[in-house]
Amino acid sequence: MLYVAESAKEKIAELKGQEALTKDYFVRISVTSGGCSGLTYNMDFDNVSKEGDQVFEDNGVKVVTDLRSFLYLCNTTLEFSGGLNGKGFYFNNPNAARTCGCGESFAV
Repeated sequence: MLYVAESAKEKIAELKGQEALTKDYFVRISVTSGGCSGLTYNMDFDNVSKEGDQVFEDNGVKVVTDLRSFLYLCNTTLEFSGGLNGKGFYFNNPNAARTCGCGESFAV
């Protein structure tokens, strides 16, 4: 399962409204090689499902990931922190053995 915190839900709704995205758009999250710690998160809006996609809905937000990425993301919570010292969107990933200082990459 992938989880969406209330703070992330609110920001996602705000961004979808700003970009005038229809209800068929969802959040696509993936993990790719790169970053300081070896793996990095990618997140975007999408409206096209792909074969093998893993689909979750939490807190009223549809989140989709490919199967390979899900192996790294299982039980991860998408969160948002705003304000002057905010991180923006970030992932609370219990599978990460270490993360980099910026929080955009991790290792397992």
